[in-house]
Amino acid sequence: MTAEERRVPAKGGRRMTWEDWDFEFPEQPVASLSDIDEFLEDGGGGGGERSRGSFSSEEDREMEALEGDEEREDSCGNAEESKKFWETQHQLLQSVLCRSTSTETRIRNATKEALKEVRGAAGIPCGCHPSTATADCRSCLMREVCVRLQSAGFNAAICKSKWRSSSYMPSGEHTFVDVVDDSGSPKKGEVRVIIELNFRAEFVIARACGDYDRLVQRLPEVFVGKVERLQGVIKILCAAAKKCMKEKKMHMGPWRKHRYMQAKWLGACERTAPLAPAGLSAIRFFSSGRRKLRASMLTLALHEKLPDAHRTAMEVV
Repeated sequence: MTAEERRVPAKGGRRMTWEDWDFEFPEQPVASLSDIDEFLEDGGGGGGERSRGSFSSEEDREMEALEGDEEREDSCGNAEESKKFWETQHQLLQSVLCRSTSTETRIRNATKEALKEVRGAAGIPCGCHPSTATADCRSCLMREVCVRLQSAGFNAAICKSKWRSSSYMPSGEHTFVDVVDDSGSPKKGEVRVIIELNFRAEFVIARACGDYDRLVQRLPEVFVGKVERLQGVIKILCAAAKKCMKEKKMHMGPWRKHRYMQAKWLGACERTAPLAPAGLSAIRFFSSGRRKLRASMLTLALHEKLPDAHRTAMEVV
């Protein structure tokens, strides 16, 4: 089983004999060194450079198409995720705001009546700026509401919270009204109800996304609720603010964060109850006609001893 191979000069080829069979192969030209150099310089010859460039362009187009598909998938995924987030926030906020205890309802109704009465009394100047109406002055409005709640039998007071600057939030202060109710069972103890007369404006963000603005519009202008309810609202709105800033690629200031917003209403505060009616309350108290001014015994004694002196009798409460 041997094979014999020999060159055939006449035909310039090769002949191979294997057992009883003869095979002839034509002679292949041998490439010279110059041919090899020319082949390498031409990049493989026969338009090899164009073929290689064409392959690279096709590969780039395929990669761009794949990247585009991934970006569209990410965009769709982000859009679905964002939509689900805002729907959840609306549902959570609705579930928190729609609930109310009997104590909250009583205080809320009394607060509405007080606001209606103050705002309906036109022409009454405030104690801070005589040219300003009481209803347009935040401090006087809080004082008037607090006085009326006290007159209705509630333990109402004006609270001023104040906190120092730290590494995670700047210093600040905030004033609001609260009512401490102890009419419940001894087991429950006292219930603190927060009253914020400008609640919605506390969460407004300039140039916010539409989803956040719609969520803020669901907030009541005047908030009356327990501490636990306020905590839930703050948590929902601060999470929404963080999402809004991320979508808008904007920096979120520390005064928008959860800890800062909690410090406004839920931090340590100084509680002060107005001792005497002021502004509209004082005018109403002395000019209502339901109570007459009474002179004190000291005023009468002075009047008897000094008959020529003119003194105005004042009521001593």
